Amino acid sequence: MLTIGDLSRRTGVKVPTIRYYEQMGLIEPAERSEGNQRRYSRQERERLSFIKHARDLGLTIDSIRELLDLSVHPEQPCAQADRIAAEQLKAVRAKIEKLKRLESELDRIVAHCHGDQVKDCYVIRALANHDLCDNEH
Repeated sequence: MLTIGDLSRRTGVKVPTIRYYEQMGLIEPAERSEGNQRRYSRQERERLSFIKHARDLGLTIDSIRELLDLSVHPEQPCAQADRIAAEQLKAVRAKIEKLKRLESELDRIVAHCHGDQVKDCYVIRALANHDLCDNEH
């Protein structure tokens, strides 16, 4: 059995986040020792690692909850899990495209700035006047 501190160190999930996941119902409330310390099993550590990995991939709490629910039915088809992953991939690709537009616009703004003083600074002018931008971002 692991204390909450041990669980935190082993999974890389901060203690307040572990408590939050308990409150959200993503992990079961921990057993308590005689001294009222939380105690976690290997299964809870594995579940928390699953949640952390899913969060690292940007999945929402609702998506994680759905995937956790699916995981307790290993005989079911994985179409729902595939759908969740495909939706996340689509969202990540959309974010990447937006970041590329932002990168391009910032690159252009920085390249146009040749002033020595703020009064001549293209960065300041471009931020103050969206019409100076080349594209919507």
